Amino acid sequence: MIKNYIKTAWRNILQNKFYATINVAGLTVGLVVGLFMLLWVQDELSYDKFNTKAKNIYKVGIVGGTGISKQIFSNIIAPVATYAKSEIPEVKDAVRIMGIGDAPFKYKDKVFYESDFAFTDPSYFTVFDFNLIKGDKRNPFPDNNSLVITESTAKKYFGSEDPIGKIVTMGQDEQVKVTGVIPDYPANSSFQYHVLLPISRFNDLSYIKSKKTYDNKTIVPSMDADWSMFGFETYLLLKNDKVNTAALEKKMQAIHERNKPEDAPVPYLTQPLLKMHLYRPDGTDGGMSTVTTFAIVALMILVIACINYVNLSTARSMLRAKEVSMRKIIGAGKFQLFMQFMVETALLFFIASVLAFVLMIVLLPHFNQFSGKQIALDLSNYNIWLCIILTLLGTLAASSIYPALLLSSFEPLKALKGKISVSIGNVAFRRILVVLQFSASIILIIGTLVIGNQLRFIRNKNLGYDKENIFSFTMRDGMQKDFNVMKTELLKNPAVLSVTRAGRNIITNGSSTGDNDWDGKPANSNMWFNQIYSDKDLIPFFNMKILAGENFKGVVADSAHFLVNETAVKEMGIKDPIGKRLRIQTRNGTIIGVVKDFHFTTIHKKIEPAVFQYQPDYCWRAYIKTTGKDAQKAIAATLASWKQYNNDVPFNYAFLDESYNKLYTTEQKQGSLFNLFATIAIVISCLGLFGLATYSAQVKTREIGIRKVLGASVAKIIGLLATEFMVLIIIAIIIAIPIAWFAMNSWLQDFAYKINVGWMVFLFAGGGATLIALATISIQSVKAALANPVKSLRSE
Repeated sequence: MIKNYIKTAWRNILQNKFYATINVAGLTVGLVVGLFMLLWVQDELSYDKFNTKAKNIYKVGIVGGTGISKQIFSNIIAPVATYAKSEIPEVKDAVRIMGIGDAPFKYKDKVFYESDFAFTDPSYFTVFDFNLIKGDKRNPFPDNNSLVITESTAKKYFGSEDPIGKIVTMGQDEQVKVTGVIPDYPANSSFQYHVLLPISRFNDLSYIKSKKTYDNKTIVPSMDADWSMFGFETYLLLKNDKVNTAALEKKMQAIHERNKPEDAPVPYLTQPLLKMHLYRPDGTDGGMSTVTTFAIVALMILVIACINYVNLSTARSMLRAKEVSMRKIIGAGKFQLFMQFMVETALLFFIASVLAFVLMIVLLPHFNQFSGKQIALDLSNYNIWLCIILTLLGTLAASSIYPALLLSSFEPLKALKGKISVSIGNVAFRRILVVLQFSASIILIIGTLVIGNQLRFIRNKNLGYDKENIFSFTMRDGMQKDFNVMKTELLKNPAVLSVTRAGRNIITNGSSTGDNDWDGKPANSNMWFNQIYSDKDLIPFFNMKILAGENFKGVVADSAHFLVNETAVKEMGIKDPIGKRLRIQTRNGTIIGVVKDFHFTTIHKKIEPAVFQYQPDYCWRAYIKTTGKDAQKAIAATLASWKQYNNDVPFNYAFLDESYNKLYTTEQKQGSLFNLFATIAIVISCLGLFGLATYSAQVKTREIGIRKVLGASVAKIIGLLATEFMVLIIIAIIIAIPIAWFAMNSWLQDFAYKINVGWMVFLFAGGGATLIALATISIQSVKAALANPVKSLRSE
């Protein structure tokens, strides 16, 4: 029986190649895109789940600041982990991680610049599932000169040699020994540190040997006694998943306020490890809305593909009415007919699925590059098969059951007499499906336009400083000390227009402090300043505007002077800030100037209070201004200076405009994916529309012939065929606009500075969809209108 079903289905497919091709093409494209996006969604939702203790691991954060400066610090103070382990019974273990940034590592004659390395506690390897595959698992850091690296890093450094015991030079002359190797991190891990050093080494260098002090009087003996330095990611492993985290937060707050009362109140937050990737520390959306959107879009693409099949199957039902009736007359039951059409659908679907799977294998590398993922079609992975099978079964069910029920329900005598046109010819259901299909496509087009406009707004926004033709790099010790000598040499080169330095990357958040005071400061104020260490040339170098007062002059007295931005003045509540007293940490001084607000972080956030401090010795990042045509000459001149101090270390630099654009990589990928989605949705929708227009022209062949004989023009014939579909497209536009407006306004809420979604976006999207649909319909309409009426009437 099944064999007969398959043979009949195959014969029917061969007899209707045109419609079969449209169905297979639409289903194939829909399955490829839908599966890719669902795999992407699954990957996003799987972050950090490989950790067996993940449900009991929480990241600790601190709430600081008031007003616009209020923020959550994800890097906190070191003592919290130590006190939590010893004083809070619910805490089983704790891990601190201090990311360093980048530094050179040398082995023999090979030099590597590592950007993903950190200091951490030994518990890093037991709290998380990062077990050593080489070295002593019980003691990964035997001493402060120990080094643990990933498997790929070991291969990069030592090739096939055993890495354990190898001596590596870090920085200028610090020698460390490899004592452990861990497997490479999964791509869906929030942690990607390839080089790890013991946190006790940081404590030894930064506290014990350097005798750290904040007031030049009291020495801080260790990092566990430092309640001021916010630089440690801190994770707690709780004893079970029933711990009351709100009570835990109160206990940590009490410990903090007991040891540093002047910080009170200092609320603490805990965030589950499994929510870190898609949520912010306070629980607000940090990417989950994007995942939800892409999941919905993937389902929309699949639904659009299914609608094509359902529409064409039901539209062509009248052409198969006599076939069904004859089958019923010779004894076929309703269930048998239902199964026949289910098998026909399943066969088409099988062909589409095979093609989709082949295309996914071919296109996967391109998709990974496009999306920035490392998804692999690992056929041994249960989750991948679950995603694929559920998608295929869901899509098959959606596209097969209704057409099969409809086609198997014909009454044979009415069908043979041609009296079923009223019941089956009722096209209301097909019209609803076309409207839904194009509504989804128009929503995606509007989404694409809004995201594109917002990205254009970001690129063109006046940030309050120049970023064009400026490159920067991190200075090492010798160069930092001899900055003025290097600057003098570089300025002799015509390609170098200006040189300055700062104690931070100007486009991203740097250090900040809530340890401040000024005359008239409200008792309940806990305002935080973003700190910018600079020299006298920083303001003019970036063409920042001084609204009141003056810039630093580069004299000794400037060490007691401050520049603040407009937002700081507003938040401080002072009307005439020039000459007012200000204390930042242990430095007392006066405000000598007000700088016009500028963006020193992404435009997702409002501009926060900032203070410029004249401390050239704290400036570790150099900035070089050049011209577009002379950029390579300026880079070559800087490289020559670099080699005088760091001949064995690679020169890593970055242009400011490129670094700024990288801040919005996620949004750029979203825009690219939405472009792709919208294009595919329109293509699939138009495939279905083309099939329906073809069918409409076929069933109206006699009517068109009679109209032409009676004098109807080609334009009127085209209008006859196109009007019905254009009305549906207009209804789809009316439905899509409010949904898209709401969705894109919600997306824009993540930006503090954003565009307005104007009516031109909807006009362009609606007009574009209408023109595309009209062009698709016109292909068949024109063909039908130009046909010879004599031939069509003779054939009818």
